Amino acid sequence: MISEKEAHAKILSAVVPLPATRVSLGDALDRFAATDLFATIPLPPFDNSAMDGYAVVAGSAGRNARLKIVGEQPAGPSKNLSLSATEETEREGDFVLIRAAQIQVGDFVRKAGADLAIGQQILNRGDRLLPARLGLLASQGIESVSVGTRARVAIVTTGDELAGPRKQPRVGEIFDSNGVMLDALAAKTGAEVTMQRHSPDNFDTLCTTLRDAVQHDALIISGGVSVGEHDLVREALRKIGAEIDLWRVAVKPGKPFLFGKRDRCLIFGLPGNPVSAFVTFLTFVRPALLQMMGATNAALTLPRASACLTHEVTGDETRPHYFRGELSGTRFTVIGPQESHALFGLARSNALLRVPPGEKLSAGSEVEVLLIR
Repeated sequence: MISEKEAHAKILSAVVPLPATRVSLGDALDRFAATDLFATIPLPPFDNSAMDGYAVVAGSAGRNARLKIVGEQPAGPSKNLSLSATEETEREGDFVLIRAAQIQVGDFVRKAGADLAIGQQILNRGDRLLPARLGLLASQGIESVSVGTRARVAIVTTGDELAGPRKQPRVGEIFDSNGVMLDALAAKTGAEVTMQRHSPDNFDTLCTTLRDAVQHDALIISGGVSVGEHDLVREALRKIGAEIDLWRVAVKPGKPFLFGKRDRCLIFGLPGNPVSAFVTFLTFVRPALLQMMGATNAALTLPRASACLTHEVTGDETRPHYFRGELSGTRFTVIGPQESHALFGLARSNALLRVPPGEKLSAGSEVEVLLIR
């Protein structure tokens, strides 16, 4: 069993970013830039007025000056009128009466390049293309951008105990919740789920399913990675020629986590309990998929927030423990039982609190939580 930090480093070191692809700005939202980009147009591109008003020669526009209106420049193509505006005026037919005590040259004028200069870097490779960044690219006349390719992901759930959504569960069976949840988590990460399949606890069937699944960029398996007699995933992966790089990580929930690869396909074996699957996806799978799709550095981590703990929390003796709970304002409260099967409590949570091994946190402690919505 290896540490969470070692597992994280080992996984990310195995990730090879996918080739870049070019997409229109309309299809680029939440993708990751594949190249650095620099401004070719200053912002503003020319001197322009900061508000509606009258352009005047400052030296001839003292208080009570009465100036004749000689033209009008609406927004749009230039009529070659210089613009400088003041609202301290009064219209008198074809004249304007200045009420301002003093007018300076350049008042209320936005100077060309004051916001962005030519040659200034506007995008770093690996930046997530958020709405404002797309607007900035559009301001440069850019219509398409080079981004990381979306990862093609296969999801395989395992176990005789799982019933499909259109079947009536028999005694001892439960509905498959992990398939839908992992599909949603992968999609939220920006990946494209192109295969989702269930395999019973039959070795030959599982091998066939896994052979199809490893044709993708990444394979996420739910269940079958522990030490029980019917946990067949490790043996099946070896049968189809996959290499298992790590198995069992010191983290709670989620210890029986597996990572390996076959050719270019990264393989993640998640525990069958839904909370364990959820936590290990966010901890290990999400950063790997993001890096595969071109993300770098801070984009790989979940957003964080400072909070005040509302009650005492005691972590596991030997493993970092992720507690599920609600962040309300600046107060964090653990919700419901923290067992790895407790899906209802997880569904009501919006943050995770990571408690290091052997630590006890008292009520009122200042903590940092991971935002999971």
